[in-house]
Parts: sequence; structure tokens; C-alpha cells
Amino acid sequence: MPLSGDLDFALRIVVTLILAIAIGTEREWHGHPAGIRTMALVGVGSCLFTAIALEPIFGSRTDPTRIAAQIVTGVGFLGAGAILRHGTDVRGLTTAATIWVVAAVGMVVGFGYVAIAVFTTVLVLVTLVAIRPLERRLFHHQRHMEEDHFS
Repeated sequence: MPLSGDLDFALRIVVTLILAIAIGTEREWHGHPAGIRTMALVGVGSCLFTAIALEPIFGSRTDPTRIAAQIVTGVGFLGAGAILRHGTDVRGLTTAATIWVVAAVGMVVGFGYVAIAVFTTVLVLVTLVAIRPLERRLFHHQRHMEEDHFS
């Protein structure tokens, strides 16, 4: 891999790390178990697997979409580990979905679509930060009724 290729590869990893840390910081700030380190590792790992699959060192028989499918499968196991159920209470769905999205962001950067990854990260952060108060305001009464019904 020529130096310019190495630099491009390294920049993709750094961009992914920054985006994943941004999302992880939000999760950490709100006290969720999968925070900065988890999101950084998921994002960087996804970027690495994707970017290396595009390299010609493996010949023309390499199919990057197969690597992408394996990343999604692996991240599915991580996400499943984040979901906890206690009676009728299910926790960790947003954390699992966030892990999944961070892997997708890493893959998108790995494929070279940095602008799409940045845009997606902004939308994810807006969703995580702005939707929570909106949900509480709109569905406050409904959640109390569900809690009374299932308790």
C-alpha cells in the first residue's frame, strides 16, 4: 500500500474514531453502559474491516459486501448483549441500536463516504438528545398507564 494509501487509511480510522467518540460521549453523559470506549471500538473495528476489504491485496475475488454482512452479524451479537429484560421491562434497546448505527458509520467511512457518515452522526446525536424530552412530554401519560397495567 503506497504512502498516500496509508494516509487515506489512517484518516478514515481517525474520522471514524472522532464520530464514534461523539456518539459514545452522549451515551456516557446519560449514564448508559456502552459509552465512549465501546462506541470507539465498534466504529474503528467496522471501519478497519471495511477499508481492508477494499484493498487489492486480496485480489479481485474479494467481495466487500460479504465483509459488511459479517460486521452486521457480529455487531448484532454485541447489541443483543446490551438488551436486558426484567419481567415486562426491557432495557438497552436504544443502546443496542446505537451500537448498530456506530458500526454502520464506521463502515460508511471505511467505504470512503465521510460526508454521509458525518451527516448520519449529527442525525443520530439529534435523535438521542432531542427525541428523549419529546418522548417524555408526548407519551408521559401513556407510560404511567402501562406501568400501572403491568406492575
